[in-house]
Amino acid sequence: MRSTVRQRGETAGWDVANPRRPGRVAGVRMAGFGVPGSLAEGLRIIPHPAMMVAVEFSATASVAVDGGGRRQRGSLVAGPGFGYGGAVRVWGENVECVQIRLSPVIAGAVLGMPPSELDGTMTTLANLWGAEASRIAERLSEAPTWEQRFALADALVVRRRSTAASVDPEVTWAWNRIVRSRGRVRVERLASELGWSRKRLWSRFGSQIGLTPKRAARLVRFDHAAHRLVAGHDPATVAAEVGFADQSHLHRDIVAFTAATPSAMTGEPFLTIDDKAWPVRG
Repeated sequence: MRSTVRQRGETAGWDVANPRRPGRVAGVRMAGFGVPGSLAEGLRIIPHPAMMVAVEFSATASVAVDGGGRRQRGSLVAGPGFGYGGAVRVWGENVECVQIRLSPVIAGAVLGMPPSELDGTMTTLANLWGAEASRIAERLSEAPTWEQRFALADALVVRRRSTAASVDPEVTWAWNRIVRSRGRVRVERLASELGWSRKRLWSRFGSQIGLTPKRAARLVRFDHAAHRLVAGHDPATVAAEVGFADQSHLHRDIVAFTAATPSAMTGEPFLTIDDKAWPVRG
């Protein structure tokens, strides 16, 4: 599927594509982006409960800048919750990339490193994969269609996934439980249902997922609330439905995650393209 999404104040729309069928590895989703012209004000990265791999194949590389002024150029890998505090922006011109979202429970197996090593920050894909990063970018640039690019990326994920181990099944269960509850399950209940101590869950989950269970639940809850707001739902209703104490609590969490008010956040391209790039299945 391919769409053109026009953002407010832009003279040209984004070319957004997604695969016609799911990939072969569960917990992996992909989308393709072509951004004509320049990201004049920088693209604010909104935290998401997945690891992000952005494989660029355009002639010019984008630059991601974090709150400390650190820069990474070109294809990136970022940990779950990347962009917390609204501190990360991406600048570039005529950007083309395949973005892969990896569930934290399979990210380590695909990338060759646990999410905890990134701790919510970013690194270049070349730092992880060496020359293979440039080879996949070159092959993507040579592919004439988005479907062929997705097929290349899927084959890469399958090959890398098949040679690495998964996280503990208990940690996978806990993560999936948090996602299914949309972040509303308590850590004590997770530990009790597993038959683990709270300390053991905290340690195993954090070392393998890259977030504490509490922070993971907060991130998942924020993500659900953010997309409800982008869809046009009333903030008071969203706060009540998603599990915030009140609308002020929702407001504080959004500011903490994005450094933007709820009304400003709903216009951010990183979120507003989601219904096209990551359509809900099922």
